[in-house]
Amino acid sequence: MIELIFLDIDGCLTDGKIIYTSDNKEIKEFHVHDGAAIEAWLKLGKKIAIITGRKSECVATRAEDLKIDFVYQGVKDKLTCAKSVLKSLKLNFKQSAAIGDYYNDIALLEAVKLSFKPKNAHKALKVDKSLAHKGGDGAVAEMIEYIIKYNKMQREWNELWR
Repeated sequence: MIELIFLDIDGCLTDGKIIYTSDNKEIKEFHVHDGAAIEAWLKLGKKIAIITGRKSECVATRAEDLKIDFVYQGVKDKLTCAKSVLKSLKLNFKQSAAIGDYYNDIALLEAVKLSFKPKNAHKALKVDKSLAHKGGDGAVAEMIEYIIKYNKMQREWNELWR
């Protein structure tokens, strides 16, 4: 059973664009469906860990809004970071899934039980499931819904929405 999902941000939870305002503030768009699915996943007692190569106040704010406890920014070696998270939770890679969109995600995607990429991810990524949605456009929600079926948790999932 999948207990933990590793999320990349740029290109997965967002569309991958980085926008700066005239006063050098960074702006990112997040899809409401992704947020709702993340909140529901967490209500089921499951875990989410954000591991991203960049640092952004927007990411910290979104993670706080969604009550994601494990947030690692500016990470160059995502696999080593993931191992640390798993150790702290007493889990293993067979109990985890990940979504990524570019070369820096390959090692983590290869290590987890279930790997995913958004529709607009780099074609070279080999994953278990290529998603119909683009990053920032519901790809994470689609992934979570897939994992819910994989975990055979549809009844519990449906109860959350009533």
